[in-house]
Amino acid sequence: MSSISTQDGGFAILGTSFSNISGDKKENNLGGSDLWLICLSENGEELWQKTLGTKSNDEASAIVQSTDLGFFVAGNINDNRKLFGSKDVFVSKLDKDGKLKQTTILGGTALDEVTDMIPTPDGGAVLLAYSTSGKTDNLNNTDNSTTQNTHSNTQNENTTPEITSTVKIFIGKSEENFGSGDYWIIKLDKNVNVEWQKTYGGSGDDRPKTIANTQNGFIVVGESRSQSSGNKKENIKEGTDLWVINLDKSGNEIWQKSYNFGNRDVAMSLDVIKKTNKDNFSENRGFLLGGYTQAEEKIKSDDEKFWMLYIDTNGKEEWRKYVEGKSKKNEERLVSAKLQSDGSYLLAGTSADQLGEENWKILKLGDKQLDDLVENKDIRIYPNPVEDYAYVEIGFELQNGEEAEIRLHDMSGKQVQVIKTKQAVTKINTSSLPQGVYIVTANTSNKSVNTKIVKK
Repeated sequence: MSSISTQDGGFAILGTSFSNISGDKKENNLGGSDLWLICLSENGEELWQKTLGTKSNDEASAIVQSTDLGFFVAGNINDNRKLFGSKDVFVSKLDKDGKLKQTTILGGTALDEVTDMIPTPDGGAVLLAYSTSGKTDNLNNTDNSTTQNTHSNTQNENTTPEITSTVKIFIGKSEENFGSGDYWIIKLDKNVNVEWQKTYGGSGDDRPKTIANTQNGFIVVGESRSQSSGNKKENIKEGTDLWVINLDKSGNEIWQKSYNFGNRDVAMSLDVIKKTNKDNFSENRGFLLGGYTQAEEKIKSDDEKFWMLYIDTNGKEEWRKYVEGKSKKNEERLVSAKLQSDGSYLLAGTSADQLGEENWKILKLGDKQLDDLVENKDIRIYPNPVEDYAYVEIGFELQNGEEAEIRLHDMSGKQVQVIKTKQAVTKINTSSLPQGVYIVTANTSNKSVNTKIVKK
């Protein structure tokens, strides 16, 4: 299951469904399981829903919203004998109202599985996959085993859904694998066409976890069991090590680094740390990684731990921090690790002597080094750049029901909008504004803060 906040303040929820029309579900499944996408307003009311899939068993993996307010939806096709391998990847592009535009199916000779997906500033997306596959050819676009559900969501439960073929592109993996498992990175344009694909790995098993945009391209984080081989340049030290690759916008390597905490190291999260320069534009200042380490054979008191690692933009380690587990606790599993706006780091996971006996373990860490990573801003705008709506977040507390006044001025100084609010977050309508740069100012009786917003 995956969920995101949409740019208009609502939510999009993606999951796997085995259900036909019943209850709240308005479209029949196409196979054993399909992807079920629901788009909600900021008040939690359903705007639309869509069932996506093939005649095989499909599982939901990731969803992101593109710059045109549409959605990229990614999933895996299981038990498929008519396409590329034992498990393939598909990515569908939908417009902002849920209309399916195109589907691209990707795969190699064996198993390929989505681990993450991010939107890119050019309106496309980057897909990150774990691949055990070798190179394979593209398939014929007329394969009828991959029909998609494109009927209207206004049908009643007694109506048989219309199932028609949509535009589908079949793209095989373009490079051979290096080992038993590799990082497979695919850049898609705004129409889900493949711009490039790259494979990174050594002779062992390398598993990607997450990817993020940087100023110059992308950063990929995962785990490696490979020694120096293939296009991996450093040996592992013990068990599995973290393997981080920095790529340019074409997917070519800028640098790669390995990091070790001892035993089996597992990456779970990645935060790109940004600071605003004097021209009010963000610059990357480094990357904060979160994860956990598990003992595999030997057990020591510090073998089981949650950790965080801060590296600069060149991969140089600045510092690491961790929380040790109790002696002989075999199951310390981090689920999420996030840098908070107050300068703390929130770690959430489970702890147990053995599987099936887990208890939740939640830690909040904070010190001066974490404080230094957090940009303290009294006013924030998102999304920025903006199309129709933006949110103004005031970072200081309004006292005793005090009212703030939010004003928008164009670059000539002309006031184009004014809003009064008592809320920390206020929605503003920018749909009627011409393209350009505007100044947003929040005023109270004793404070005034401002920032810039770009209207696309």
